[in-house]
Amino acid sequence: MRRIKTALSLSAGLAALVSFNPALAQVGGEQEASEEGDSNVIIVTARRQDELLAEVPASVTVFTEELLNRTGVQQADEFVQLTAGVTIVSGTAEAGDTQINIRGINGARDAESSVALVVDGILKTNTAQLNQDQGTLRQIEILKGPQGALYGRNAAAGAIVIQTLKPGDILEGGIKVSAAEDKTYKASAYVSVPVGDGMGLVVSGSYNTTDGFFRNSFLGNRKVVDDQQTWSIDGRFVAELGASTELDIKARYADLSGASINFNAAFHLPLFAGVDPAFFEDVNDHPFNYYSNIRPTNEQKTFEASAKVTHDFDAVTLTAWALYSDVDQALTADGTSADFARYTFPGATPASVAASNSCFGSTAQLTGFPLNAPTFIGNNPVPFIFDPANGSTFGPYSPTTCDGTQYQIREQTDISAEVRLASNGDGPLAWQLGAYFLNIDRDVGVSLGADLGQGVTRQLFNDASSSNPTSQLFADNFNTNVYAAFGSLDYELTDNFDVGLALRYDIEERDVSNQVPIATDPITGAPINPGQAFGAIADQSATFKQLQPKLTLRYGLTDNLNFYANWGIGFKSGGFNNQGSAAIVDQNFNQFIGTNVLINDIFRKEKSSAFEAGLKGSIAGGAITFDLAGYYTDVDDMQFFEFFVGGFGLLRVVSNIDEVEIYGLEFNANAEIVEGWDIFGSINVTESEIKANASRPNTVGNESPYTADYTINLGTQVVAPIATSFDLVMRADYRLTGPTWFHSVQDNTSPTLFSGLLPGSALMLPGFVGDADYSITERKAFGVLDLRVGFEGENWNITAFADNLLDERYLNEVIPAIEFGGSFLSPGNLRRFGVEVGYKF
Repeated sequence: MRRIKTALSLSAGLAALVSFNPALAQVGGEQEASEEGDSNVIIVTARRQDELLAEVPASVTVFTEELLNRTGVQQADEFVQLTAGVTIVSGTAEAGDTQINIRGINGARDAESSVALVVDGILKTNTAQLNQDQGTLRQIEILKGPQGALYGRNAAAGAIVIQTLKPGDILEGGIKVSAAEDKTYKASAYVSVPVGDGMGLVVSGSYNTTDGFFRNSFLGNRKVVDDQQTWSIDGRFVAELGASTELDIKARYADLSGASINFNAAFHLPLFAGVDPAFFEDVNDHPFNYYSNIRPTNEQKTFEASAKVTHDFDAVTLTAWALYSDVDQALTADGTSADFARYTFPGATPASVAASNSCFGSTAQLTGFPLNAPTFIGNNPVPFIFDPANGSTFGPYSPTTCDGTQYQIREQTDISAEVRLASNGDGPLAWQLGAYFLNIDRDVGVSLGADLGQGVTRQLFNDASSSNPTSQLFADNFNTNVYAAFGSLDYELTDNFDVGLALRYDIEERDVSNQVPIATDPITGAPINPGQAFGAIADQSATFKQLQPKLTLRYGLTDNLNFYANWGIGFKSGGFNNQGSAAIVDQNFNQFIGTNVLINDIFRKEKSSAFEAGLKGSIAGGAITFDLAGYYTDVDDMQFFEFFVGGFGLLRVVSNIDEVEIYGLEFNANAEIVEGWDIFGSINVTESEIKANASRPNTVGNESPYTADYTINLGTQVVAPIATSFDLVMRADYRLTGPTWFHSVQDNTSPTLFSGLLPGSALMLPGFVGDADYSITERKAFGVLDLRVGFEGENWNITAFADNLLDERYLNEVIPAIEFGGSFLSPGNLRRFGVEVGYKF
């Protein structure tokens, strides 16, 4: 068999293109491409119907079962890095913290995702599931551009469509295990069993564990910085209930435990650099060291169950499904308040006295303990600008108790259902019509507490007499109901000319109820939530609506060249920040240091209008395939994550950037040099500009946050028979990710809390000395090379691998805290060698 099929998905981000001969069109099953006819034919379901990949009027990257095995891909952070124009930030704060950026549209942390996740035809709605194992994978499709007309809310940037193993009428199974450095072990297994006439069951499970790359020097070099252990079990039961009806039932449970808040801090205060150059530190030059006195933890438990019924009425097919999902997450970590003396000085309560005593005592014990420059532990915890001779500059997450503690929860239960009627037959017209419902019940809490040296109490509110008294609390219950109706028409005007129209209308009703008790902060004497300054925080509600059309066309210029174009509207619902957020920002920044930052307790919906046009083609008898696409997107009210730090502790909010313009080009190519040797590559270049931003007016003209200027992927794969029963398989994938800004504030300066504190400090300096310069917060370009070499038989493989072979040091994420005067940095993965063994029957 020709071996080109093994690389057609283009690990380097190449859409797995095929020969564009319309005569090759075949009807594919749910699982994979038909094996009849040309082996290059790949069938995709990204648009909710079986289609030839070559004829889909959109950019689609496909990872077939064979490619998934040969790349070792299992989760989103792995296959995203092999896809042109797509980047990801995952697991920096907690395991469920995943943001995928497709062509300049990013999923803002604490808002809804911009990418729909569809597994076996069922739309999942919790962003925490984006980077979880999803069972025994058989195909992954990444569809770029707004897919709201198909999938509704949260598909503004695109969709990830996953197909898992469907049980058949034969017994099959497999196991795969791997071992790598840092005590990194992975194991997965599955078995598919027929359990009766027309019925089958798949059970699969996985287990992953690692000590991580980094260590905590204060806690005895313990492996508590990025360690993680996960396990999951999935079941899928499929039964034919007669000749025309199929029942598909799935259930899944997953458990994760490990570390959280994998961040260091860097300062960007140029006029402080005379004291220590590290006060003005380029984020790319930061050395990562960890020494918090609190062991950061992260726990995530997931349970979901779904049922899908498909009935064929000859002329039409009815599909109905329902999903229940429950994901509970919690984290504990050190705090960030030491440099703003929240817990330094005693107040009028025993709790504040105890916190102050603990802060002074731990500082005295740790004077001179090595910290990242420019931070240091002096003889006392008083900020050095008030006591230059003996004071301290801790930075966040210090080994003293002066930072306080943090405990966060995110608990979400979803119930969703869909009914869809779709046409059958081979006529020129295909149509779909359906309705969708979703209920989300979400609890979000962020609790900051005084560190009395007795650890973190895992509950949101602890009274003043407790061992971890709560000093500030955000806690809200968010309830959402979504109602949607959708439909589509696709018409084949001629053998080589197709047009399509899809429409979807979403209504999203949101309510928020504050859960913070009326209480006083025992440290400051202020309300425990600033929003309570005038009493209890009232419940709020809002409704967001959006019509999402999409137009598509495909024209076959020749048998081997297709032109396509599409336009669509993308939509992400607005929502609520933790109530009281606007009051904190206004009091601590606008009123204190004269900034002009606009944050609201309600953030607006995001709407995007996107156009794409491109060519898909093949030459040399299909040995060389390529696609070229250009795109333009205008985004109104882009949702963006902001992080604020100060004497109040920390605050996470979602703001809106009023208008962002994005445009770019993408090219992918794959060539079979000889049978068994493929080379492939892709390049994506994205330009973007903020056109209006009332939240931060001085950022107009800057680039879209979290958007790489370019991505370049290059790779090769060799499959060489060296015996009658097995092959030598070698694969190399190189990914170059271009410079990336992570905030709307870029080549800009800003006053900081230090600007407000300096005039009244012992230094008696003018406020502008404390201003920050954020021109050094752009992540530089970086390249990562992955290599896999091994032997592969018909039902077994043994593979040695090297992830990040050249040990490139790069940043996973940069979170500038503008009014803090610095950024929070999370490192990327280091080099790791390992070996993998697999067997299937």
